[in-house]
Amino acid sequence: MAEPVPNPSRLARVVGGAILLEPGEARPLLVSALYFFLLLLSYYLLRPMREAFGVARGADSLPWLMTGTLLAMLVANPAFSALVSRLPRRRFIPVAYRFFEVNAVLFALALVLFPAAGTWLGYAFYIWLSVFNLFVVSVFWAFMADGFSEAQGKRLFSVIAVGGTLGAIAGAWLAGALMTGLQAFSGRPRLGPPALILLSAVVLEAAVKCVQTLADRFGMGQEAGGPREPGPGPLEGLRRVAVSPYLRLISVYLLLFTIASTLLYLAQGRIVAAAFKDQAARAAAFARLDLWTNLLTLGVQLFLAGRLIRGAGVPAVLLLLPVLTLGGFAALAAWPLFTTLAVFQVARRGLHYAVDRPARETLYIPLEPDDRYKAKPFIDTFVYRGGDLVGVWMPSALAALGLAAAPAAVGVSALWLGSGAWLGRLVRNLGRPTDRPQ
Repeated sequence: MAEPVPNPSRLARVVGGAILLEPGEARPLLVSALYFFLLLLSYYLLRPMREAFGVARGADSLPWLMTGTLLAMLVANPAFSALVSRLPRRRFIPVAYRFFEVNAVLFALALVLFPAAGTWLGYAFYIWLSVFNLFVVSVFWAFMADGFSEAQGKRLFSVIAVGGTLGAIAGAWLAGALMTGLQAFSGRPRLGPPALILLSAVVLEAAVKCVQTLADRFGMGQEAGGPREPGPGPLEGLRRVAVSPYLRLISVYLLLFTIASTLLYLAQGRIVAAAFKDQAARAAAFARLDLWTNLLTLGVQLFLAGRLIRGAGVPAVLLLLPVLTLGGFAALAAWPLFTTLAVFQVARRGLHYAVDRPARETLYIPLEPDDRYKAKPFIDTFVYRGGDLVGVWMPSALAALGLAAAPAAVGVSALWLGSGAWLGRLVRNLGRPTDRPQ
């Protein structure tokens, strides 16, 4: 990072005192949190539409849409790596985000001009937004890993994540308000999907301005001795993962996390459908789950996450979510009730957003640019969606074999716990995660 900024503002001093910042950290931290806020605000403005489009012809479409998303990743990853190879980091991040902005404008126009193709456009939008979410968030954390040291990441990443949590809350609330909350005044929604898509593109452009501010004013995205950009090769991300035991372990950890998450998502749908007989009651139940999750996430992020990561260490933190998930699936197998689901889901999501994700992102900080900008996006997109695909088809495959999904979920959680212990042991043995391919 750049040299500390003299004469910090009153806001910077207040923030610094509240979360024990070092001199010169408050301003880049605030801009980074704003950057993450805008990214998730942009995404959550669109997320309700994605979910609605995905089930337009029934929930049976979801496995096929997840399969389509994985196929899209096969095309997107080489293209993304090629872009990384040709542009400096401070340039390719705005270019990548603006590419998605152009896509958003085209979707908005298509929905207006071709309403008869709404269902198929909706399916395309579902796949596009799934790719958008993973890529923009992956690039965000890679940029953070460029700008903050490993020690700073352990202290600050959980605070930066608060910005994302607030953006998710604001985006979900604003989407609902603009789509349905204003009906009392006009008799119909004030803004439809095309308008919300355009609004999301405007918010994403504001995130681009944050990237430029962090690069220009605070020197983020540059390494000591001058900028060192990732090397050539569109398939370099895959190659880096293939030759690095450290990156392979991260891939396995994330794959098992995603499979477990998808299995819980499917179980949630079944339990909520059984517990609440009408659509309004189910929507209210999901709303309560989201509210409780966001409140827990904010509380943990503000008062516990940073101290937990620094005190217990990243290797120990990597085990928390697998242990909770293993116990939660065991509880669901014994008591498949909404109350059990609610406690499990809220605790799990809150711990993931507040602690597990920030801790996991610190693993990339000491790595080379190729690892952060090629291997990491490959892991966060292709591996992530691969886990979705395995998880969403696993119950059907098990049912065809006459096997139950509940024991499989417990087994996946146990394997995930084992991978976390193995990864943590490697981190401790290395002293810091510097395993780089030669």
